[in-house]
Amino acid sequence: MVQGIGCGWKRFIIILTIGMLAACQTKNNKNMNSQVLALRLKPGADIREELEQLAKEKNIEAGWVVTCAGSLTDYAIRFANQPEGDTGSGHFEIISLSGTISKNGSHLHIGISDSTGKSIGGHLLKGCKVYTTAEIVIGYSDQFIFTREKDGSTPWEELQIKEKSNGQ
Repeated sequence: MVQGIGCGWKRFIIILTIGMLAACQTKNNKNMNSQVLALRLKPGADIREELEQLAKEKNIEAGWVVTCAGSLTDYAIRFANQPEGDTGSGHFEIISLSGTISKNGSHLHIGISDSTGKSIGGHLLKGCKVYTTAEIVIGYSDQFIFTREKDGSTPWEELQIKEKSNGQ
């Protein structure tokens, strides 16, 4: 279901993104090794399932969504402070996708709009099915490990960021 992006303008965006990521340096991590993956999900693909599978296949321990453009026929989103998700069918534009990705657990949010421009968004659940395409760029670093653990600051499993030592 994943296909490389090949159009000229898409290559430009990818090269621009890679350049921006390569230029990013943090105060404590001047030699951060980050890489970029670009993928296209085809009609019927489940965005959450595909990103989780990608993280496992590519052994991504610390990744993030750079950008996404596409459309859905079905959505499954958990809205703010709600215990259960909500679903819907129709035709929706993906207006944003953001969050962290790791084979150890991911946290992703999606924003979509309908044919009238009405927008909704929240926590991305399994069940968001691609209509025509989902063009996604993922950045990741081999310098960190992202996990999701309860740390006492909230009742939920939250992002824990660990820097890899040279031996890991």
